Amino acid sequence: MTNASGSALAERLSVGGIELEVVRRGTGRPLLLLHGAQTVDPRARFLDLLGAHAEIIAPSHPGFGHSPRPADFETVYDLVHFYLEVLEALPHEKVTLLGLSFGGWLAAEVAVKCHHRLDGLILVDAFGIKISDRETPDILDVFNTSPQEVRRRSWHDPEAWALDFNALSDDQLVVRARNWEALCLYGWHPYMYNPQLKRWLRRITVPTLVLWGASDGIVTPSYGRAYSELIPGSRFGLIERAGHHPEIEQAEAFVDAVVKFLNR
Repeated sequence: MTNASGSALAERLSVGGIELEVVRRGTGRPLLLLHGAQTVDPRARFLDLLGAHAEIIAPSHPGFGHSPRPADFETVYDLVHFYLEVLEALPHEKVTLLGLSFGGWLAAEVAVKCHHRLDGLILVDAFGIKISDRETPDILDVFNTSPQEVRRRSWHDPEAWALDFNALSDDQLVVRARNWEALCLYGWHPYMYNPQLKRWLRRITVPTLVLWGASDGIVTPSYGRAYSELIPGSRFGLIERAGHHPEIEQAEAFVDAVVKFLNR
């Protein structure tokens, strides 16, 4: 099903008086997917591949995509507490939580606070912690870096995978602008991390997989390894020939790694 702009229509999920748009795909064990800076494209190939093994529930965060943002939602913690409510509202005893990029930060925060509704955690090129000294940036400032440099550092092969904005519909352009504005609101200061999270990652007790694109120039693999080492018992995996979006650039390798973790 598509709307007038040619983009696939999402379903809706109402939690705590907030009605989210949500992409659903597949059957099997439930997997709650928290998107990154941009909402999940319903046409993304990894959704169909992963949907053969899991029931994917991929909401657009409040303020992103076509999900409304309550006026008092202004911090990452509004999103974290909201997703704790989402976990309680889902008709599943336990779910696997998968977070991409900014959504990986949210997923890590949720996993610190909630154990009983999770049976696994997958962090993919996640934001959320500070590992270097005060003067050394760990995460590329995408708001104050030239678009060409952000594009170059986001992909292993930007010529093949970077978006052609001229090919986007008006609705898709509005959604991307809305996503960018929401990301700035939630993650601007401190930039894309919580100073306290690093200490509390040791509270994550569910099996955890940390996946990283080997060519990620937004958050490097060394940052990913440091992230993984802070989570007890977590496993770290590199996906070759992928940048910040391995689920897009290397869909098969990404899904293979996720499915192997699900079937552990």
